[in-house]
Order: sequence, then structure tokens, then C-alpha cells
Amino acid sequence: MDTPQPLYDLAPLARMMLLGVVIALGPLVWVGLRNRGSSPLRRLQALTVLTLFLTFDLVLFGAFTRLTDSGLGCPDWPGCYGSASPMGAHGEIAAAQQAMPTGPVTHGKAWVEMIHRYLATGVGVLIIVLTISAWVQHRRAARGQGERPPLSPWWPTFTLFWVCLQGAFGALTVTMKLFPAIVTLHLIGGLVLLALLCVQAVRHTHSARGKAPVAVSAALRHGLVLTGVLLGAQVVLGGWVSTNYAVLACTTFPTCQGSWWPAMDFSQGFQVWRALGMLQDGSHISFAGLTAIHYVHRLAAYVVLLALGLTAWRLHRTDALPVQARWLAGLALLQLATGLSNVVLDWPLVSAVLHTGGAAALVVVLTWVLASSRVAAATHNVPARPSASRVSA
Repeated sequence: MDTPQPLYDLAPLARMMLLGVVIALGPLVWVGLRNRGSSPLRRLQALTVLTLFLTFDLVLFGAFTRLTDSGLGCPDWPGCYGSASPMGAHGEIAAAQQAMPTGPVTHGKAWVEMIHRYLATGVGVLIIVLTISAWVQHRRAARGQGERPPLSPWWPTFTLFWVCLQGAFGALTVTMKLFPAIVTLHLIGGLVLLALLCVQAVRHTHSARGKAPVAVSAALRHGLVLTGVLLGAQVVLGGWVSTNYAVLACTTFPTCQGSWWPAMDFSQGFQVWRALGMLQDGSHISFAGLTAIHYVHRLAAYVVLLALGLTAWRLHRTDALPVQARWLAGLALLQLATGLSNVVLDWPLVSAVLHTGGAAALVVVLTWVLASSRVAAATHNVPARPSASRVSA
């Protein structure tokens, strides 16, 4: 009789970490070679920007993993049937694929899932290096032996904590069998990680170029914050749509199922703590519940697109951060196009991945805007000095 496969098998963890170090060596060597002779702070800036770029790629590949139903390609964690790669689990995967040819465990899906884990481990190693480098530079600056970093070393330290938390949610995503709330939190955590790295990349780049944050009006700054809050809420709703596979609950636009207000069950759709496709009482979620999830996301999209458009227009009109303004406008249009494509073209893979990528890019660009700006100092009218003739009088 076969022994059941444990959900958590830490035996391959050391080999996974070693592989993560090997993956991280490529970016580390590249940064070192391109910045030969540069200051340690300049190398730290280059590594931060590159880590942000690779983390964005990781988020995209995570979306590809989820959208190809590869999240359970290896049903244990951190390895695959107790091995560090699908090659060591060939027999187990073949048996699972033979028992269920279209099921969650196939050779292709196992490789997609494990490549995602390898890339995540590599990004984790890079963030460890960022954290150590930031503390070393901070200590050197405190002794008067180098430049002071533009940010506290607690920024990368918290980022390291966050990426460890992301790893825990990644493990729970597998072991809790794609529990929608956990998968959504895993997606949100990836976007928060992007925002944390973006702030550090912007501050390091400004310091290296001797730039200061752009002064903007208090009203514009408040608008940026409000847009960020709306975008964050929409990202959560989008993650809930994706993890519940509710995209195809509405396949027409602008109406849904031929109605401006289709039959919806909000209590089912937004019952958070439940298994995939199920309710807490063990029954299946209804189509009306899935429709509620989809339509709330669609209605919120109108508000967020309007906010993004107004924000981009105001940034462009005031000539503050014009590059970021163009990015916000372009990404908003991309989200509109890919969102419509997902609905009317039966959720094509490329469009679905681009939709997640567009959301991630919007988070990065909006964080870029916030990190690059500050509220302009208030100016007070100073009474003019009396003229000499008036004084003499």
C-alpha cells in the first residue's frame, strides 16, 4: 500500500535554496560587471532596480501558473513529491497523469509550478543580498567611511520579512488546494512586494542622480493617494474574480447576461473563508454568486479607470511627472482592452496574463509617482516693506 505524500516535505528545501543561490548569481554578477569601479551605493541602486524588474517578471509568471491551472502541478511543498525537481518525481507524476489526464498534476504543469518556485527562491536570495548590503552601507556611513543610503536599512529588512511571508502564502496556496482567500492574499502580497521594491528603487535612483521629489499641490497629492486606494481595492476584487474563476460569469459587454443588473447573490459571492467552488456549508457556490463577484469588479473598474484618467490628465496638465502620466494613461487603456478581451473572447491566456501584468504595472507606476513627489510647501504673502519716503514721513 502506498504511503500518502505529506503536504509539507522540507527535505528538498536545502537543494531549493542552493538552486535559488545559483539563479541569483546571474543578476548579481551582471550588476557587478556593469558597475565595476562604481561606488557601493551605486551598485546597491542597480541591484534594487534589477530586483524590482525580476520581481515583476515573477508576478507575471505567477499569473501564468495560476491561469494554466498549474498551481497544483506539484501537490506538496516546497519540492515535488519530495524531490527538488519534477525529474525526481517522474513516476509519481506519470501515475497521477494517467489516473486523471486532464487533472491538476501533469508533467507540463509540474514544471510550470516548480519553475515559479525556483524564480521565487532566486528573488528571495536577491532580497537577502539587498538587506545585507543596505546594513553594511549604513554601518559604514555611521563610521564616516561612505555615503549614507537614502533609505533606512529597515526598508529592505521589512521587504525580506514580506517575501518570507509570501513564501508562506505560496506554500498554503498548494497545501490548501487553491483556497480562494489564500490565493488572493498571495496575489496581493506580490503586488505589495513590488510597491516596497519600487519605493526603494526610486529613492536610490533619485539619490544617485541628485534629484529631489517633485513638488505638487496638496490636492493633487491627495488625489494620488485616493487613486492608490481605489486601485488597491480593485486589485483585490480582480484577484477574487480570478481565484474564483468568475471571469466567464458575464460574457457580454456592457450588459451582463443581457441585463444591466443580472441576478446576483452577494452573500455567496463574498463569503470569504471557503474552499474553491464551495460554500462554508459544503454546498456549491451558485452561478448568481459568481456573477456577483464578476459584476462588482466590473462596476468598480469604471470608477478606477475614471480616477486613473483624471490623475494622468492632472499630472500632464501641471507638467509634473509627464512620463509617469503617459504610463498611467497607457496602462489604463491596456487594462480596459484586456478586460474586455477576457469577457468577449472567452478568457484567452495572453489577455488574462496581460491583465494581471497591467494591474501590477499600474501599482508600480502609481508607487513611482508617489515616491517621486511631495506636497509643495505653502507660501505665505509677506507684507511689503514700507518705502523710504513713507518711513521718513
